Amino acid sequence: MSLKDKVVVIMGASSGIGAATAKLLASEGAKVTIAARRMNRLEEIKKDNPDGDILAVEADVTKADEVQNVIDKTVTEYGCVDALFNNAGIMPVNNLDQIARDEWQNMMDINVKGVLNGIAAALPIMKKQKSGHVITTSSVLGYEVLPGYAAYSGTKYAVRAIMEGLRQEEHQNNIKTTIIAPGSVKTELFNSINNDEVRNGLKGAMKQPGSEMMALQPEEIAQAVAFVIDTPANMAVNEMVIRPTGQEV
Repeated sequence: MSLKDKVVVIMGASSGIGAATAKLLASEGAKVTIAARRMNRLEEIKKDNPDGDILAVEADVTKADEVQNVIDKTVTEYGCVDALFNNAGIMPVNNLDQIARDEWQNMMDINVKGVLNGIAAALPIMKKQKSGHVITTSSVLGYEVLPGYAAYSGTKYAVRAIMEGLRQEEHQNNIKTTIIAPGSVKTELFNSINNDEVRNGLKGAMKQPGSEMMALQPEEIAQAVAFVIDTPANMAVNEMVIRPTGQEV
């Protein structure tokens, strides 16, 4: 990989895919800004990777000013932003007849508005640079809808639309876009499911050897993120769907 000195901002970096990506990129010589609400987790990542060039910034992706602060601090520290990884997300699961309005609002704020806040903060500097790369975590459920996942899928379909619009609007400015759409991955995402039966059922399925829901590891998704960042300037991987081999959906 030729990731040395690449400047990458990771939103939602305190655990799971975000944390794994931060560790991998830093180990390859990238300059990494990690952002999330849990500053203690970010500090742990820095401590565990003492040889990495890592800047930790506390931020809530639903707050535009805090996301802007992450980008501003990155530019002050490193001089540019080569890539932004919008990775923050939640997945509360419920049938629509549960009328889970708070869940719907939280998903819209984090999964959709959070992505827009990231784009809004990073795009001006990328346009000025005439280069950049916006990467966003979607889901296989941004391509298919299942019972109980309608609202979540809706946010991920929205992410696909936003990222495709960004690609069309900014490709002439040499700005790349990539959607990373994982299937089942062993992360803390399942903890955001408030339905105990569904949450425990999914966690149990992931633990069963040979199960079709055997989950990937965050480090495996991190490798995909590193790959797309490392592509040459004239090549953009716009969408990457990554499932466990045995997963049906």
